[in-house]
Amino acid sequence: MDDTAAHLVHKYKTNCPFEIAEALGIHIRYMDLGKSTKGLYYKKLRRRFIVINQGLSDQWQRFVCAHELGHDRLHKGLSRFFLEEHSYFWPGKLERQANSFAITLLTAGQEQRPGETLEAFAMRTGIPREMLYFFDL
Repeated sequence: MDDTAAHLVHKYKTNCPFEIAEALGIHIRYMDLGKSTKGLYYKKLRRRFIVINQGLSDQWQRFVCAHELGHDRLHKGLSRFFLEEHSYFWPGKLERQANSFAITLLTAGQEQRPGETLEAFAMRTGIPREMLYFFDL
């Protein structure tokens, strides 16, 4: 997973999920997906799409794009929904992998500074506070 993100950053000279998705030919759309769905990834007629909830902050839209890009790279052939976790259920393995991929991609080339808290590092690199749990530093 880390190798996949590192390869994309190296190949496209950016860790911006929007630029990488465009370079890979993935179409990005914005829609009102309600309150619980942040984004989704699907394929239709050999075309790949990332749909992002238009009501999200820029920070969350960037994270969701990276997360859905993770599904494209890690879970070929599957269409996935990124749902807000407001339940007592543990997020599935594929969702955890996509979250970890997103964090790896978005923090590529960045390191936690001496004395910097994980929360401050996440904020500096544009990772939503709610995703701190998925950091593997």
